[in-house]
Amino acid sequence: MIPAEDKTQTEKSSIDRRAVVGRHNIRITAADPQHVLTVGNGNFAYSADVTGMQTFTDYHDARSAMTRGEVAVNTATMSSWGWHEMPNPSGYALDDAMSHYETARGPVSYPDRYDMEQAMRGNLSEDNKPGAWLHANPQRIDLGRMGLQLRSTPHSEPETDPGVLTDIEQELDLWTGIITTTFRYSGELVRVETVASADEARVGFRISSELLRDGRLTVSVRFPYASEGFFQTSDWASPERHTSVLTARGAGSSSILRQLDATSYRVDLDTNGASITPSQEPHHFTVSTTETTLELVAAFTPDPTAPREATDAGLADVKDSSALSWEAFWLSGAALDFEGSTDPRAHELERRVVLSQYLTAVNSSGVTPPQETGLVTNSWQGKFHLEMHLWHAAHFATWGRPELLERSMPWYLSILDQARATAARQGYPGARWPKHVGPDGRESPSPIGSLLIWQQPHPLYLLELLWRASNLEKQAALVEEFAELVQETATFMTAFTEERDGVFHLPSPVMPAQEFYDAAVTEDPTFELAYWWWGLEIAQSWRERSGQPRQEHWARVQDNLARPHTDGERYDAVSTAPFLRRDDHPSLLAAFGLVPPTPLIDPSRMDKTLREVIETWDWPSAWGWDFPVLAMTAARLGNPELAIDCLLKDEVKNRHTVVGHNPQMGGILPLYLPGNGSLLAAVSLLAGGSDTTPSAFPKNGWAVKAEGFIPWPSASVDG
Repeated sequence: MIPAEDKTQTEKSSIDRRAVVGRHNIRITAADPQHVLTVGNGNFAYSADVTGMQTFTDYHDARSAMTRGEVAVNTATMSSWGWHEMPNPSGYALDDAMSHYETARGPVSYPDRYDMEQAMRGNLSEDNKPGAWLHANPQRIDLGRMGLQLRSTPHSEPETDPGVLTDIEQELDLWTGIITTTFRYSGELVRVETVASADEARVGFRISSELLRDGRLTVSVRFPYASEGFFQTSDWASPERHTSVLTARGAGSSSILRQLDATSYRVDLDTNGASITPSQEPHHFTVSTTETTLELVAAFTPDPTAPREATDAGLADVKDSSALSWEAFWLSGAALDFEGSTDPRAHELERRVVLSQYLTAVNSSGVTPPQETGLVTNSWQGKFHLEMHLWHAAHFATWGRPELLERSMPWYLSILDQARATAARQGYPGARWPKHVGPDGRESPSPIGSLLIWQQPHPLYLLELLWRASNLEKQAALVEEFAELVQETATFMTAFTEERDGVFHLPSPVMPAQEFYDAAVTEDPTFELAYWWWGLEIAQSWRERSGQPRQEHWARVQDNLARPHTDGERYDAVSTAPFLRRDDHPSLLAAFGLVPPTPLIDPSRMDKTLREVIETWDWPSAWGWDFPVLAMTAARLGNPELAIDCLLKDEVKNRHTVVGHNPQMGGILPLYLPGNGSLLAAVSLLAGGSDTTPSAFPKNGWAVKAEGFIPWPSASVDG
């Protein structure tokens, strides 16, 4: 999170930021398997159910919910560093998942042997076993569950159904990052406060109830094994595959050493004098007291041998840390206030904007690119989808909080050698960035991901946005730190093009962002062509900023890139048949919206394309970030009314739940942070404009106060 001393808008803000944020504090009065509240700091997060802790785990388990015909979000504890790899007795390697594709340069190998449907069924063919193992490993782990145990008598079985609770009142105070929960069980009042540290893997609780006195209320601390199943729910049925060793450190304090194969970490538990004891089940511990108040702070560390800090943070310290950091966050950067608007959609857009800022700060601002479901629950084994990194995090820069984007950019430097090796294996110089990957940088086999290319310019665009939002000293440091990354990325991008009769093409095999074309024969996707030009333009400017001349070959590729295919009036998605499918992502629109105006795109033709897409697309098949793409295109075309219509289009994958989540695929993707981040990106383009277009919200029905936004770049960046 943002340090308290970095408040930049306290004195000069014309917006009552606390009032705007407070209007959208999340309030819950009933249990719902989709609704969890998360506290965290970008590198660590704890997600709680309606009790303020992780009490009803089966109720929130994705697979269990499916049997009830429901969708659920897990209540997990996750971090940027908590990863695990299953044993690999067969010695599977990336070469075992390769197929060869014919190209103008001869056969090229891609790791595409992975069948998602087989993985979901658990019925893998021999040909797909290596790819399935590599796809699933490493996986992000649930660091442990801490929940209440509610019993009708001190020795009865704990309750598993939230229906036993009454008078539920739960609120997440967004200004402080503190969840306060009250409910009644067996007629007795229970009150729980939940809060996470601003900069450590630490979560604290304050539980108050008469039920604590006689053991009808205790706290459960449980640890699962990792999951290798497709739905990635933690494995509670394999106690022999991991260890949890409890060591008492003094009155009310203990440490638990965790070991899962080669992965180890430590959990330090500190209480206000409570008892911490093993239960009868392995990996299960109980925290109990005979007082009416129990305070518990759990600190997680990836190095079990690391000494405990000289001053261990108590609950008051954790609360102060959270409150100061969140206040600094909300007072920094940009803000929007729609109070006074008569358009009935204004309040809902403001709610989505506020909650998306909170969710992306908690889940998408860490030292590695986030997974699509952040630190709430696992999707795709917890790995990053690098083509989504821009949607997760670009808005941090345009909202004037570049430090939250900057955290994850050095990770690209850490895998630069792997990216070079991927390019070299395919016969290219430079660095080719993977799509689906864990922190180690090893590419994951996929018939789509291994052939995707729109993530290639992302590091360039993210760096450009970061540079624009930084001061002069930081700008100079960024140019020096990332010079090699910029050079290697652009080198691959130019080498990847194929020259024919003086025209440079994006050749097959290539998978567009609209992921349902035949990669073996598809060429020149519209969005990717414009993005290629723009990425190379950024790289040219970074050369100039470091005192070097523009690269002549890069310029030649830019000047002679193939023009996107059209039907005479509107753009198609690709230049090979079928030229346009009207399902999945309408990503061709990103060529003029996410990407600024370039020589490759005619605005009037894109305007016609946008209107046809709106009228003819199969919207149930679209995704959460597609609606902000439409809005960005409309905004670049100078049509803010249409931009708002697109941004708030009433479609199944464009809804945001009461807790701010943007669900997509049932239990597979019950939340989708690219939808939240892209919403913030589109809103920042409307509110802050670009170098060549002013900010623009609709005039009729909208009262808008905006401050602190960084304009998006035009196609000619300032060197």
